[in-house]
Amino acid sequence: MNNKFVYTPGPTNVRDNVRLERSKVTTNPDIDTDFVEFYKGTCDKVSKILNTKNETYILCGEGILGLEAACATLTEPGDRVLVINNGIFGKGFMDFVKIYGGDGVYYSSDYRKEIDTDKLNEFLQRDHDFKYATLVHCDTPTGVKNDISKICRLLNEYGILSVVDSVAGMGGEEVKGDDWKIDVLLGGSQKAFSAPPGLTTVTLSNRAKEVMESRKTSVVGFYCNLNIWKNYYIEKWFPYTMPISDIMALDLALDNILDEGIENVILRHSKVADATRKALQGFGLELFLENGFCNTVTAFKVPEYIGAVKLKNYINDKYNAIISTSLKPYDNEIIRIGHMGENARLEEISYALNLIGKALKDLGYVSEKNLLDLFNGYY
Repeated sequence: MNNKFVYTPGPTNVRDNVRLERSKVTTNPDIDTDFVEFYKGTCDKVSKILNTKNETYILCGEGILGLEAACATLTEPGDRVLVINNGIFGKGFMDFVKIYGGDGVYYSSDYRKEIDTDKLNEFLQRDHDFKYATLVHCDTPTGVKNDISKICRLLNEYGILSVVDSVAGMGGEEVKGDDWKIDVLLGGSQKAFSAPPGLTTVTLSNRAKEVMESRKTSVVGFYCNLNIWKNYYIEKWFPYTMPISDIMALDLALDNILDEGIENVILRHSKVADATRKALQGFGLELFLENGFCNTVTAFKVPEYIGAVKLKNYINDKYNAIISTSLKPYDNEIIRIGHMGENARLEEISYALNLIGKALKDLGYVSEKNLLDLFNGYY
């Protein structure tokens, strides 16, 4: 398989020290209690990055596992659940709610804008009889960011548990789990954490744990049941064999973030994101979003006479590089630039933008400007 340049909104590039860590000889995670301590320490590093004292679990499965596990463990038949929908993944939460017998209600908004908290409050004043609400911090298919600092506090005022998908947010955006009253905070290893894919992180407030543990009915299934983790640390026992090499890699990737300083990491993401968007606009391209721009993903519209799929394929074929379109219905409309984790660095984004700029002109796009020069000017 060719060594391609990959610049997508996850999985992201993995630093050499993380890859080497994953290759080390391991112990038996089912028996060695030292690994339980190591696992707990890794979980605590996630909580530290998220500015919370709440407990974090690391599960064996890509980030979607956390979304389903949260819904599986919270939802009982007939529970009313608010699904906040201003993006493809935001809308997708409804599938999990229905699978586990919940009565889901959409609060939908323009996919090109962040959720207006005042309008959401007006809706909740009329109807707030919900067990929990789902929302996405950064909806990866479009890059729209919601202000979870305001939304989760608002939900808390109405006694509604908040379930936040921050898979594409945490590590590149500020998250203050405790101050913002977030009950269930979900992440993944392969985005801004820049670890190999295959792990999901779940951070639970005490209130969320109490609701999960006080169910009147049993959780459907085993693997998505978060209650099975309740006493793992006390009993020094895991409910299934943990992917120890992946967890070792994640642990070092978290150290990379903590060593750089989470404030510095977020600033790096913000600086790259801002310069990228300004450069694209200066090049004559239109951003997909009107507001709610995320530090980790930028989506821009590709001229119709070229098309996003053609641009993606051209860059792959000519430059041996992978960039990403979006999910339907935007798959031939927009290109997504994933400046997250190790990809949110000057040398990485410069190369990606240079390829995009060259490819667009090769395919007939006319601009007197140079996309890379514009980026360097704004950076």
